[in-house]
Amino acid sequence: MNVQDIARNLELGDDGIWFSKGSSGVSYPSHGNDACFEIEDHSFWFQHRNRSIASVVRNFPPAGALFDLGGGNGFVSLGLEKAGWQSIVVEPGHAGAINARKRGLANVICATLEDADFRAHSVPAAGLFDVLEHIADDRHFLRVLRERLIPGGRIYLTVPAYGWLWSAEDVAAGHFRRYTRSSLASVLADAGFEVEFASYIFSPLPLPILVSRTIPSLLGRRKAESVREHRSNSKILASVFEWELQRLERKKTIPAGGSCLVVARSPDGNG
Repeated sequence: MNVQDIARNLELGDDGIWFSKGSSGVSYPSHGNDACFEIEDHSFWFQHRNRSIASVVRNFPPAGALFDLGGGNGFVSLGLEKAGWQSIVVEPGHAGAINARKRGLANVICATLEDADFRAHSVPAAGLFDVLEHIADDRHFLRVLRERLIPGGRIYLTVPAYGWLWSAEDVAAGHFRRYTRSSLASVLADAGFEVEFASYIFSPLPLPILVSRTIPSLLGRRKAESVREHRSNSKILASVFEWELQRLERKKTIPAGGSCLVVARSPDGNG
């Protein structure tokens, strides 16, 4: 795919990364991508999210390349490519774009959706993997995205679940909100999307999040997230995650969890 055929505001840098000619601010900590880069490969959370995403993409395949918007260090994109899907990282943070290239990903754009200025109805599919909660006006963003998708183009989303799990981590990460499955479906419908599949994932995590993050945050005692929180050798946790994947592969939903996972489609691709 020739990037310049679908985007009007990009130029190729010497490092093989496409850059937008302008740069908008984002609600994400400057050190966030490098911090994630250190833990992604060994994190049960990032690994299970990748496997869950791959399951729904297999069940609801994209019509072409999947544009991983806010794709960070390319961890999801690499997983999708290993599963057989072409992916293009679109990441506004320079550190994230560099890290994605370090992972061997060839198609990396350092820009926001708006700054890249993709042409109308040019994007076959898009992923928003823990991205939408960082956007102040989520409905407006989704409407802009829908105008960029081809007719019938699909989007795939993960977001943090349940407002009652809000904690200091959400503030530090630059989140504006957490969602429920129904509230996310409502936002997508308002933006003109048809929800094809909506589930929770990480079913064991709401209680630990409540106890270790939310309540201590309310008491003013929550410390920074620890790398140890991303490491687990629990056979029980692995068994539950395997059960979740089996349900997702059969297009069965999971009734509760720490994140929402949704697939939606633009019925006609028009604004």
